[in-house]
Amino acid sequence: MRSLLLFLLFIVPVSTAQVSGSVPKPPWASTAKPAEPSAAPAAAQDDNTIRVDVKLVNVFVTITDEHGRPVSTLGKENFQVFEDGQTQKISVFAKESELPLSIVVEIDTSLSTRKDLPLELNSARRFAHSILRPVDALAVYGFNEVVDQAVPFTADLRTIDHGIDHLPMGAATALYDAVYLGSQALESRQGRKVMVIITDGGDTVSKTDYQEALRATQISEAIVYSIIVVPIEASAGRDTGGEHALIQLSEDTGGKYFYATTLPQLDQAFRAISDELRTQYLLAYYPARRLADSDYRRIEVKLTGVPASSDYNARHRTGYYTSKLR
Repeated sequence: MRSLLLFLLFIVPVSTAQVSGSVPKPPWASTAKPAEPSAAPAAAQDDNTIRVDVKLVNVFVTITDEHGRPVSTLGKENFQVFEDGQTQKISVFAKESELPLSIVVEIDTSLSTRKDLPLELNSARRFAHSILRPVDALAVYGFNEVVDQAVPFTADLRTIDHGIDHLPMGAATALYDAVYLGSQALESRQGRKVMVIITDGGDTVSKTDYQEALRATQISEAIVYSIIVVPIEASAGRDTGGEHALIQLSEDTGGKYFYATTLPQLDQAFRAISDELRTQYLLAYYPARRLADSDYRRIEVKLTGVPASSDYNARHRTGYYTSKLR
């Protein structure tokens, strides 16, 4: 009997320990360090509020007069920057920025452009030779039913010429895909980022739609210049919807659009782009607000202290996204 009692006294504590180990302790009995107040769950915050890290926002501005000529004589005091209607303090101001240029030249090589393609290629070559400095880089994309990066970013003119001369031809047009992929390539580049598109404006096979392409350009901070080649303005096959999309894309990114029907007009468009890129203003600011209702912030630039008689026009990107491309 004595042996039995000793056995029971030994096994009961062991069984109790096994059971109690499977029962969770109450919060006040936990030995874990209590959570800091700042570690509150995200669900406790407003679901409609987006918090972003404050970083420098670059806004490249082109000022032109009533004749469309670039104006390069303004100072910091002549600019006001607004984000979502709120005044921002300009932290960085530069005229004729010496920042490196990263340029993506995208050339439509679809069936609809085949007749005028040699002229377009010659103009693109001349543009590359006139604009590039040793600190700059240019990439060449050809697009038809597929998008082909013929030349990665480089300042070597021989490589650029060779790539332009060997662009593959195709039948259809994936314009928005080309814009999206070109924007992705520009996103990680430093300095000023520019996209020049030479096309008749049509899009027939893109997997990317216009809104996705526009968002990609704004996230990458690309300035889009569109050269719309229209050999016969009354052509029944002319895609005016595509032309309007390119016009809007250029305006929303602070760029410009051009119509070209002849070689001189092509060259003139490229010269105008070169002139603008040499006379831009850089306005940079740290956003005053960290919280917003969406991840898109609208930018507005106003001129102040200029003569009332001066009919100046300011072009810049209309906004930016705080989130990156996925």
